[in-house]
Amino acid sequence: MGKVAPIVLALLLALGSALAQTSHDRHAMHEQQPSTAFGRQMAAAMMKMHEDMSAPPQTGDADRDFLAMMIPHHQGAVDMARLVLIYGHDPLVRQLATEIIAGQQAEIDAMKARLEVLKAGPNPNPDNFPAIEGTRGGN
Repeated sequence: MGKVAPIVLALLLALGSALAQTSHDRHAMHEQQPSTAFGRQMAAAMMKMHEDMSAPPQTGDADRDFLAMMIPHHQGAVDMARLVLIYGHDPLVRQLATEIIAGQQAEIDAMKARLEVLKAGPNPNPDNFPAIEGTRGGN
């Protein structure tokens, strides 16, 4: 558990930095105006992801706030990977996109379940985090 807190803190700091760039990123995206349907849809997916990440109100509970922001971040990855399946042709990139969708969806489901537990109050069974085995190095 001692290693988890610094990792979560580092992720929150990185996320905060990313959110601080949101208005700059939106401005830059509008300037670039992608010329392809894929480019326009990717830009829209990224904008939606950034907006959805900054939408949840901050509760002051790092665990809940982290999950509330990471769920749309992972959903953004799913949405972008789906666009690769629509427009992409390379079989290895398409395979990677398929794996991203499966892995990120499993993590989204686990984060949503844990967020509901944390919203209900103190958890009497903190080791009962939903398993996400099969993704990110799990078995």
